[in-house]
Amino acid sequence: MSRTYVGIGVIVLAGLVGAPLVLKAVRGPGTDVFADCRGSAIAGGQIGGPLSLVDTSGAAVTDAQVLAKPSLVYFGYASCPDVCPLDNARNAEAADLLAKQGLEAIPVFISVDPARDTPQVLADYVSNFSHLVALTGTEAQIAAAAKAYKVYYQLPEKRDAGYTVDHTTMTYLMLPKTGFADFFQRDATAQEIADRTACFLKAS
Repeated sequence: MSRTYVGIGVIVLAGLVGAPLVLKAVRGPGTDVFADCRGSAIAGGQIGGPLSLVDTSGAAVTDAQVLAKPSLVYFGYASCPDVCPLDNARNAEAADLLAKQGLEAIPVFISVDPARDTPQVLADYVSNFSHLVALTGTEAQIAAAAKAYKVYYQLPEKRDAGYTVDHTTMTYLMLPKTGFADFFQRDATAQEIADRTACFLKAS
């Protein structure tokens, strides 16, 4: 099947997330402490929420553990042939750039392919990236996480050994006290992500 990777402009995910996700300014001047940091503003429903997933050791984890520090959250799958490894490498590089400034943001990779992405598979996968935390879970747990983050993904009905998964490809910046802060599209560079994330961290 062909692969479709969905970025963000205006996203309507009927049946998956309910209300449309629309980009527009949502705060007046002077009311947003992060105004100088944002690449955009999002209205149409909260992004993020409770997570119940499984880490690479097989242990159950929640959002309170996973997002205890500033995080760059990305949904994809380990056998993705092109987009996911590039995006995860970029997010890991952004974390390296932040570390050089004495700042911390953890790149988090949540699988949308739990049938293949077992904890052991993800443990092997993260060994290729610095800082990366990878999570999986049951199909119901992944569906709940994707719904909370307004993420689209579609597993094929017929799955051979090399099947691909359509999915959105934005990265979410999550802050411990703030929750969702901003998102980065695929064309954002590691330096751009690091610079904007640093702005948020210094303003928080």
